[in-house]
Amino acid sequence: MNPFTKCAVNILDLSVKQPTNGLPDDIFYYISRSTPLVNVDLLIKDQNNEVLLSWRDDEYTGTGWHIPGGIIRYKENIKQRIHEVARTELRTSVTCNLEPIAVNEVIADKQRNRAHFISLLFTCFIDEEYVIDNNNLTTSDPGFLKWHQSCPSNLVSWHEIYRDYI
Repeated sequence: MNPFTKCAVNILDLSVKQPTNGLPDDIFYYISRSTPLVNVDLLIKDQNNEVLLSWRDDEYTGTGWHIPGGIIRYKENIKQRIHEVARTELRTSVTCNLEPIAVNEVIADKQRNRAHFISLLFTCFIDEEYVIDNNNLTTSDPGFLKWHQSCPSNLVSWHEIYRDYI
């Protein structure tokens, strides 16, 4: 390893003591420019076959409805990430089949950060008594949850790969 690279790696190691807790944004974005990220997406349907979607509005995926999901952290297994997504995005727990129903590669050629993903779609189940808790969020706030009878026209473009599942 050349001295410059060795120094850079040492600085990164000193900057991230617990990568299992996530990375500082600047380091995360560097990593996302260097390697594909692996994420889980949770397909959740209720007893009426409605799909639970979340509103998203960010510079990477755009604005629209998306399937709840998250990027797997270092040394975090798939099941842990699924449960963490359910806890943080849905404020509940889920059960799921750990065999993905779809594996897709997403490459956003026109962006630099967060531009290459391996996306795993899982069928998940939520308690029949589940009630959405949007707190004070409105329909245009990121994280707003809503049941959908059919696939909305304003699905984020990256989730068009899931249109047939919704």
